[in-house]
Amino acid sequence: MTLETAVAAALFVGVIAYAVLGGADFGSGFFDLTAGGSRRGAQLRTLIDHSIGPVWEANHVWLIYVLVTWWTAFPMSFAAAMTTLILPFLLALLGIVLRGASFAFRKHAETLGQARLFGAVFAVSSVLAPFFLGTVAGALASGRVPADGHGDLWSSWLNPTSLFGGVIAVGTCAFLAGAFLTADAARGGQSGLADRLRTRSLLVGLVTGAVVFAALVPLQRDAPTLSAGLTGRAAPLIVLSAVGGAATLLLLARRRYGPARLTAVLAVSSVVSGWGLGQFPWILVDQVTIAETAGARATLQGLLVAVAIAAAVVGPALLYLFRLTQSKEWAHQS
Repeated sequence: MTLETAVAAALFVGVIAYAVLGGADFGSGFFDLTAGGSRRGAQLRTLIDHSIGPVWEANHVWLIYVLVTWWTAFPMSFAAAMTTLILPFLLALLGIVLRGASFAFRKHAETLGQARLFGAVFAVSSVLAPFFLGTVAGALASGRVPADGHGDLWSSWLNPTSLFGGVIAVGTCAFLAGAFLTADAARGGQSGLADRLRTRSLLVGLVTGAVVFAALVPLQRDAPTLSAGLTGRAAPLIVLSAVGGAATLLLLARRRYGPARLTAVLAVSSVVSGWGLGQFPWILVDQVTIAETAGARATLQGLLVAVAIAAAVVGPALLYLFRLTQSKEWAHQS
């Protein structure tokens, strides 16, 4: 493995982590949006606040990690992407900011009307942010970002691959969140809520799976390089994702909520990994490779050292945080 590939792999670990951890965080907004009115959805919204409250800020560490590593290690491709895809990036950022502010303000709203307003902003932003990030992934994967940047501001991300990417991003986030929230409800003794979430999660999983495989057809024409990679070297990961998704649906149907979380993570991490492997060695598909856009060797070496230090310092703290929030004591706190 070359130095450039090692750094790209380290960067993509962050992409996978954000897709899984940030995805489950974003997906909770989908269930908040579809929870129903103030009374009908109160129990579910309380569960969402309780489940993501300790981790929703921590999950954005991965987005910062990805952007900083991309900018430092592969500056030419980063500049090209930012000048071409500035609109979806800004819209995703706006969604992230509005989502975080609304989530915090909703807890301290003085009236029911304010709580509803902040809740609506939180829920809608939670859907829009992953959608626009998905369109960015689609633009990069379909070769619509020129190597020298300044591509078309609209068609670069308003195209079949990008739109499918956005819809799939929203669906996978909701699928992950459904598996996690259902397990949280069951662990907290809320069996009725767990059953309602189970039904919704099954529906979301079926629809998302259908969209993922339906997207393979237009990809053959709209993103042939990615399509060839997905049906070639990345095919085992796509199959593994399908197996993980099917296993999650089966486990949810049988009310095995704990194992269902693990298989849901497997399904999402596998399909994201398949995307990365499918477009390898391109960083901007059909435009520039990882090796061609890599920065100075000393910079890449320094980045790997920084990543190792961060993994040693930050990794255990994050693992401990997630362990605490998955404990029985936390589940039964009001």
